[in-house]
Parts: sequence; structure tokens; C-alpha cells
Amino acid sequence: MNVKYNFNPGPSALPREVLKIAEKNMFNYNNSGMSVMEMSHRSSLYEEIHYNALNLIRKLLKIPDDFTILFMQGGASLQFAMLPLNFRQTGRQAAYVLTGSWSEKAFQEASRTGSAYALASSGESGYRTLPSVDYTHCLPETDYIHFTSNNTIFGTQWGEIPQRESIPLFIDASSDIFSRQVNWKNTDLLYAGAQKNAGPAGVTIVVLRNELVKDTIEGVPHYLNYNTHMKADSLYNTPPALSIYVLGLMLDWISEHGGTEEMEKRAEQKAGVIYNLIDSSNGFYKGYVMPDARSKMNITFNLRSKELEEKFLQKANDAGFTGLAGHRSVGGCRASLYNGVPEEHAEQLAYFMEKFQRQSLH
Repeated sequence: MNVKYNFNPGPSALPREVLKIAEKNMFNYNNSGMSVMEMSHRSSLYEEIHYNALNLIRKLLKIPDDFTILFMQGGASLQFAMLPLNFRQTGRQAAYVLTGSWSEKAFQEASRTGSAYALASSGESGYRTLPSVDYTHCLPETDYIHFTSNNTIFGTQWGEIPQRESIPLFIDASSDIFSRQVNWKNTDLLYAGAQKNAGPAGVTIVVLRNELVKDTIEGVPHYLNYNTHMKADSLYNTPPALSIYVLGLMLDWISEHGGTEEMEKRAEQKAGVIYNLIDSSNGFYKGYVMPDARSKMNITFNLRSKELEEKFLQKANDAGFTGLAGHRSVGGCRASLYNGVPEEHAEQLAYFMEKFQRQSLH
């Protein structure tokens, strides 16, 4: 297999060690004669995979005992719809902090089934910054506040979510889960699609405070009630077994390589290499977001002209770098540096960028 420098925004790079284990065992799990995709999700073989992954999540993220971990499907997009259905009472409000496209989509989905409002937004800046959040501006009938911790499209990331007071706080951490620790005292529900930092597409991790959940909620379909999945240990319907299996392998890899603390250090190092190159390029490369809002997961930048950007992306592709084109809605360039991206790949990208600049100026 030809080696690629994979900077895709999701699905994204998985460590070579994880892929090798999956290749070796996926089609004959524990010498059972069955692939992971074939075994019954009610079997002891699959239960081993299922509960091992759940236990690793709790260990790595230091999740308190009064939280439940769920495996869901439908990506973050399904969570956009489930949150207001489960946690916004009839006639009340949901508050959203808008910092990019995905937070906008979450807000729009909540608005389809009831009342929601933007508590704060950095949209006027083109999402180049993070907004100032003042919880005293929450409407009195607000049932929860929703944040997106990292924004893959524009390239901003909260260093810390502003400390909440009494209103429950929900976080979409799809693009930075397992890259740092979570402040559970300041978090009531966190969800994340696995396909960026934690494994392949197909499984969504949801971590929620137990006291949030009610047995029945009028008008909510049984499948869309979190309590349904809590009671069934995420086995109410057939789970995405293959995705959960590889998720477990990825969590093992994170644990063996120093846990989320080490992933955070590596994220800072990888991002620092690219941002330092951008900042020292004398304007040849221009970072999209303001320095104090920069993401360590998704580095967004432009070149001096669209023609130069097209040439850069073509040359990068020819050199084995993939996934560097910015999102189709904003253009430009983007390097995604999730957990599975090796540090040496970030260094190789910085070297390529420096070389491209030098050649373009002569």
C-alpha cells in the first residue's frame, strides 16, 4: 500500500498499528472462525468487544460514575434532533452558541421542533473568532445551552468552555474528543462521532449525566429516547459492531501511548509546527482564524491567490498529501491533525509548505 500523508477532515487517519491489528483479527476474531461483522450482538464474543470499548472510554476520559456512556448511530446529526426532543420541555427554549457550520445545523434542527435562540455568535466575523458568552443573557425558560467545542470547517476551538451556572451544558465534541480531558463538572452531556479522533464512521459516543434522563417523554419516539438505549446498554438494536471494534482498538492505542494527556501534547506539537510555518511565511500563507481562537485539530489557511492555492493543492497531492482542500463552503486549505496523524506527517507538511513557498518566489 502506498503511504499517504492523510490530513482528511473525517473520516480521517487511523494509526498504522491499529489498522494492522484490525487486518489480522477482524475476519477471524479470537480464532472464533467468524468475522466481527458476522457474530451475534447478543453473543459473549461481541459483548467482550462492546464492554471493553465502553470501559476504555470511561477510563480515558475519567468519566464520573453518575454519567452513562452510549453507543448511538446517525452521527452528530441525529444528536442535533434528539437533544431538543429529550431535554427541551414544551413551551421552553434551547440556547445555542454559534461558532461555525455544525453549530448552525444543530441550532436549525432544534428550531424545527420548538423554540431555540442564539445565545452568542461569531458569525459576523466569518467565524474567524470565538464569541463572548454571557450566561446572564439566557432567557429564563432555557432548558440547556449547546456548544461545539471544535469547528472543523473554519478552524476554531474553545480552549475552555465558559463555566456554566445552573443551566445544563451540552457539547458537540465530534472533532476533538480524546485529544484532551473533559471538565465533567462543567458538562452535562457530550457527544461525538468517532470518525475523526477515535475510529471509523458509524458509531457516535454519547456521555450524559444520569439525572437528565426521564423514563418517558410525551411525543418522543421510543428509539429517540435516550432512556431506551441506557436501559439496553446500547444494545436495543443491532449496534455497528465493526465500528465499535475498531473504536476499541483505537482506544487501546491511545491508552498505550499516554492517554488523552499525551494526545493533547502531540496535538499542540503538531499544530505548532504548521502554525509556526504559517506565521513565519511573511504573508505567503495566511491563517484564517485569529490566533487566540485557533484549533489544534483543523488548521485553516489561504494563499495569496486562488490560482496559487490550486497549484499548491495539486503539488501537494502529487507529493502524497491528501485531504488538504478546504471545505467546499469556504474554500482555501485545511490540514486536519487528529490523533491518528503522526507527528512526522505534520513535519513533512511544514517542510513541503516551506519548499513550495521558496520555489514560488523564485
